[in-house]
Order: sequence, then C-alpha cells, then structure tokens
Amino acid sequence: MNRYQKVLFVTFLLTSLLSAGNIVLTGTVISDGQKMIGSRYMGYVKKVYVKLGDKVKREDDLYEIESAEFDIMKTQANLMLEQAQLALEYWKDRLHAINKKKERLKEKKGFGAFDWDDMETQAENIKAMLESTKIMVKHAAEQVKQMAVVFNYLKLKAPSDGVVVQKNIKVGDMIMPGMLAIVIVDTENLEIDVSLSEGIIGKVKEGMRIPVEIPSIHYKTTGTIHAIIPDANPMTHKIKMRVKFDKAGHNIFPGMYAKVYIPD
Repeated sequence: MNRYQKVLFVTFLLTSLLSAGNIVLTGTVISDGQKMIGSRYMGYVKKVYVKLGDKVKREDDLYEIESAEFDIMKTQANLMLEQAQLALEYWKDRLHAINKKKERLKEKKGFGAFDWDDMETQAENIKAMLESTKIMVKHAAEQVKQMAVVFNYLKLKAPSDGVVVQKNIKVGDMIMPGMLAIVIVDTENLEIDVSLSEGIIGKVKEGMRIPVEIPSIHYKTTGTIHAIIPDANPMTHKIKMRVKFDKAGHNIFPGMYAKVYIPD
C-alpha cells in the first residue's frame, strides 16, 4: 500500500468512525507545557526582548531588570572581599616581619629567653589571625559568586521552547517578587482536555485510541487517551480526560475548540 492509499484508508476509517453511532464529546486544546515566568527581585524593567506571539528557544533572553537591592548586595559583597583580602595581606606582612625579627634575634649572642618567648607568642597570634582571615576571604569570595548567580535572575531566560502568549511588562515598569511577567506555552506538544460524565467513564481507558477533530480547520486525526483524572470538585460528578494527538504541522493552538468520539 503506497502513501496515497494509506491516506485514503485513514480518511475512510476516520469518516466511518465519525459517522457511526459514537458519543461525541467537546473539549479544548491545551498545551502540555506552560511556563509562568516571574521575578525573584524588585526592580524596574530595563529591557524586554520579546513580544506577544514570538517563538522562543530555551535560554533565549526574555527581559532584564534593574534592581537597587541587588546593586547594594553586590557592592557589599565586593567590599567585604576587598577588605578581607587587604587584611590577609596585612597579616602575611606581619608574619613575615616577625619571622625576620626572630632570625635577627638568633644571630645576636646572649639574647634573653624572655625576648624569644615574646617573639614566639607574637608569631603564634599572627598565624591564628592569618588563618582566620583566610576563612573570611573564602566566605567573601563565595558571596561574590552568589551575586553572579543572582544576576541570572535579573536577566530572565526562557526555561523551554515555546510561544509567548502573555506579556504583562514593558520597559520602565516596576516589577515585584512573584509578579507574573511572561507566560510561555509549548505549541508542539498539545492535548485535548475533555470532561466526562459518570455514564461514559466505563467506555474509556488509558491508552485507548479515539478519533479527534478540530472543526475550525477541518482537521481529523486519531488521538490517544493518556490520562483520566478525577475532577477537583466532587459536586460536578465529572471526570477529566486528556487526549494526546499529533498536530502534523497544522495551525492548532491552545484554546481551540475540539471534538473527540467515543465508541458507544
């Protein structure tokens, strides 16, 4: 059977199924992946890189904010690291100087034991301060690295491929932590969300293949039931069903009206 004959066969099969005594259910096309992007920090929107309807790839820039809070934290972290490094150099110089004094004292004949003990005590104290300062430098360097991570939250990137379907920000807007800025949906992996009554639940099961139709573009295909979910509201006596299908390159988007056919 060649490709043309296969297409005719599938068309004939779907037409037969749709015209048979099937139960017709209506549903809505939804995306299997929807990402809501917000901010973790307060600030003014510095730049917006996308507009409604744009297709984006994972890691594409979405928008960037200016955060006074971040600037203060970054300045404090850099200042702390700079001060710790200066303190480290100071105690290194002190240790070097005391070691030089000990060497000169050794060269002298008849130096007192008290002088030597005093030098040893000073050297031990300086060594302790030097080790403590090294820890301070390490912690300050880690804080600076954390600020670099925070910067990634100021320049928001797309977490996955998709289409921008909602944009609530523009340049100059004040954005708050948790505020919804952009919504991206995956328009390739689509499903049909259908509500079932109790009387139909016995006629369907996961993995079952059923005819699917998108009336607005006259598209018919076969989908697969991949989930049957109890409704969150028990008073409705409804069950949710999700049907996966292949859009096959057609202009099918979330929100479109759809039909599914359940064998009676």
